[in-house]
Amino acid sequence: MSSLLKVDNDIKSNVSAFRDRITGEAEDLVANFFPKKLLELDHFLKDPLLNIIDLKEIHSEISLTAPETVLRNIVCDGPERQNAKKLKLEEGSIDDPLQENHARDGEGVTNDGLLKSNDKLVEIIEKVKPEIRTLIEKCNTVKMWVQLLIPRIEDGNNFGVSIQEETVAELRAVEGEAASYLYQISKYFITRAKLVSKIAKYPHVEDYHRTVTEIDEKEYISLKIIVSELRNQYVTLHDMILKNIEKIKRPRSSNTDTLY
Repeated sequence: MSSLLKVDNDIKSNVSAFRDRITGEAEDLVANFFPKKLLELDHFLKDPLLNIIDLKEIHSEISLTAPETVLRNIVCDGPERQNAKKLKLEEGSIDDPLQENHARDGEGVTNDGLLKSNDKLVEIIEKVKPEIRTLIEKCNTVKMWVQLLIPRIEDGNNFGVSIQEETVAELRAVEGEAASYLYQISKYFITRAKLVSKIAKYPHVEDYHRTVTEIDEKEYISLKIIVSELRNQYVTLHDMILKNIEKIKRPRSSNTDTLY
């Protein structure tokens, strides 16, 4: 068989070393890292940060108390801004009237007029995002390991191979679901930014104000669900792989254990 395709010995050696490294990393992930991570996330779920009973505590009024000059910066387009500046200069001042916010502080507004995000949610998001990224990366490593264990295609005795393929499919599904969590977080910021812009243009429309608090509450609940799902995925993968480890590592042995 090897005569059908000539492969440089150095390349074969490097590929073999890569396979051994992946095998060592993946087996350690399943045996040690997955159970450790599920316990960490289970502990995180008990953190007071994720167990706020009255959701009013996570409300942020930053978009409702911005100085008028900041709101004008959002509403005014280029020509309006230039006309305002020209008018102020004609009155004898060298300052840009739309930059007064640089010297003023408002609740939730920085010195340069930046309307801040919801600080409480940002704090949670900054802790959750690394966990999502870690799950994706570790699943990718374990998936590669299982794929490298799949034997060549033959007729018959493929039950173990089907277990390997099912495991790979589960790992791929977890990767995709975790990636969707990242999209969900970015979508929250985009949606909230559009609402804050609406409030700047239509400050007297109460529904826009209420919608900001509603999506903040929704995101808080979603973040807690995400942490719970990350924990559950570690539990599921750890349990599934351990129960079928013999068939995953030796798919064509005489053992006839079934897939759990």
